[in-house]
Amino acid sequence: MKHKYRNAFTGALLSITTAASLAAAQPVITMTSFGTLPDGRSAQLYTLANSQGAKVSITNYGGIVTHIIVPDREGRMADVALGYDMVEKYVAGSPYFGALIGRYGNRIAGGKFTLDGKTYTLPTNDVPGGVPCSLHGGKTGFDKVLWDATPLLASDAAGLKLRHLSKDGEEGYPGNLDVTVTYWFNNKNELRIEYSATTDKATPVNLTNHSYFNLAGEGAGTILDHILTLNASNYTPVDKGLIPTGKVTPVSGTPFDFTTPHAIGERVNTVDEQLKFGGGYDHNFVLDRTGKGLVKAAEVYEPVSGRVMEILTEEPAIQFYCGNFLDGTNVGKSNCPYTYRTGIALETQHSPDSPNQPAFPSTILRPGQRYETATLYRFSAR
Repeated sequence: MKHKYRNAFTGALLSITTAASLAAAQPVITMTSFGTLPDGRSAQLYTLANSQGAKVSITNYGGIVTHIIVPDREGRMADVALGYDMVEKYVAGSPYFGALIGRYGNRIAGGKFTLDGKTYTLPTNDVPGGVPCSLHGGKTGFDKVLWDATPLLASDAAGLKLRHLSKDGEEGYPGNLDVTVTYWFNNKNELRIEYSATTDKATPVNLTNHSYFNLAGEGAGTILDHILTLNASNYTPVDKGLIPTGKVTPVSGTPFDFTTPHAIGERVNTVDEQLKFGGGYDHNFVLDRTGKGLVKAAEVYEPVSGRVMEILTEEPAIQFYCGNFLDGTNVGKSNCPYTYRTGIALETQHSPDSPNQPAFPSTILRPGQRYETATLYRFSAR
């Protein structure tokens, strides 16, 4: 999807007459203060509103999607993204609500990998099953960066372009990585995320977004009745440290088979070693795809509201996590504690620990190459 766009705040202005005639149809962007970081810098919140009255809000702190407000089958709006109403709460503590994840989404075993004969050591900021690993880019990943932001407008979409130069050695990764991530929200209630990066040294790159969704509305209860379909005939089993064993295993005949629709809560408590390791679903699914381009990876349906979320991606895999570690300590925008399994994350990605798994598709970006990928979230109701 290519857009002809202008900078929403500094581009040429429409005439008053034209602006009035298009006011009901053209997406708009607003910018407001979102609070102050511990070092005194200010974070901003950008709200992308479409012609249908739906809205997506994103802060330049961590590239975090803070709000996704979309209609149910009766046209009633609700915010379906878990998150906070000020940047200070994200700084104080967040399980990656809505965050832009990098350099490497998901886990790298032991916080180490070897590339071109050299071993690199990363911060180990997670210890599932008592086994240390590097998670989501380390202690100060892209979710904790104040990104340079440029608002954009197209004829049918509002956008936000974010840029960050991740310097050589940042969180232990080699190379100066120049990253651009652009969010677009269009008049069809589609949120598209476009990722791009270049480097001056070979480095692993695996970017994703870590939004948690509840299609009944954030704070409206568990996601166990949400109906999930995954376009994945295989998944990657993990050890007790949630690191892939290297196997790619068929889902058929297991609680991991979402090739046909199932309620998330239908089999989540099945006695199964893999579910025990993850405390429920927290696993990488290998998508059934051929060729390049966007393919449908997942669909989530919430029966009461009728809301549907489809996820299309250019990535080869998707991580399904059903909020097993939410425990009520995070109090969200509606002043409701986010308790056990009240949000679902579906992170499009390359498989976890790929730098240490030669059989998995490579995540190594080299000088002269460009990392490019996109994921689209389509919201509707039935």
